[in-house]
Amino acid sequence: MKQLMKALQIHRIGPLHDTLKPLEMVTVPRPEPAQGEVLVRVSVCAICHTELDEIEGRTAPPTLPMIPGHQAVGVIAAHGAGVEAPAIGTRVGVAWIFHACGTCRYCLQGEENLCSEFLATGRDRPGGYAEYLTAPAAYVHPIPAELSDEQAAPLLCAGAIGMRSLNLAGLANGDVLGLTGFGGSNHLVLKAARHLYPDSPVMVWARNPAERELALKLGARWAGDTDEPPPLRPDAIIDTTPVYRTVLAALGFLAPGGRLVINAIRKEQQDRELLARLDYETQLWMEKEIKTVANVTRKDVRDFLALAARLCLRPETQVYSFGEANFALQELKGGRIHGTKVLRIS
Repeated sequence: MKQLMKALQIHRIGPLHDTLKPLEMVTVPRPEPAQGEVLVRVSVCAICHTELDEIEGRTAPPTLPMIPGHQAVGVIAAHGAGVEAPAIGTRVGVAWIFHACGTCRYCLQGEENLCSEFLATGRDRPGGYAEYLTAPAAYVHPIPAELSDEQAAPLLCAGAIGMRSLNLAGLANGDVLGLTGFGGSNHLVLKAARHLYPDSPVMVWARNPAERELALKLGARWAGDTDEPPPLRPDAIIDTTPVYRTVLAALGFLAPGGRLVINAIRKEQQDRELLARLDYETQLWMEKEIKTVANVTRKDVRDFLALAARLCLRPETQVYSFGEANFALQELKGGRIHGTKVLRIS
């Protein structure tokens, strides 16, 4: 007789309204690890804006019903055939990257995030909003002892993809960095940038006054609303918002030769017509660049976990019970953000 577990599932795709509970708590059979996989007993799973994108239809469609969640931390409870490591009892994280082919030109040059066979945890395979999940042994990440479960979970995506964005920004120490949106990812980028580029002032744009206050508390030189001109023109801006309005504003604020890095899986469609207002002379001229971030590699995840442990980088977190996931998603949708929201699964 199969053992059972509790999980939260997405059963339909559509706009998230105030009264809608997109996730349904269900009891389902506990998964069994296949060859090359491990079974992870989940302790916590951080919430990502990608879950909103998935629920509202802005990602590649998942097979429904789907258990979301791709920032899961737990311990290995069982091995599938052929697996010896990590050992049972090892604390590990499971991130967005669930699988890549390993043989295409992108995988071979260290860009497995661009692989056409990329599979995502919580979208293409069941994720961490559950008491257990399975994952390929080669795609789980040992958690440094310096990090608690709640501290480690946001680093698996918000931290890792934030670090990938910072690397793509091409910043040198002393350059001005801009951050548009100040949620789970960019607040970690700010913390990392203060260590890696100590002479680089950081400008932050956020719609929520509480987010701007947090940015200043964490060391930003300046914080303002989306369309507010900064005192210094950034050499690079990382945009983590789901809208187009911030793209136009950021391009106008960039210094000559600057780069805008868009860290978003999709942009919402309601303000897409704003792109028609893109002005070449004031927003794109002077050799400005736009770069997008697609997924993460295993190296991104492991490098950021090690960096966070070494530099004592700790995310700002709000912890919710397993049953409060719908409430936490509604808060995220409404812009009520303070760092990263984390679900306590067990």
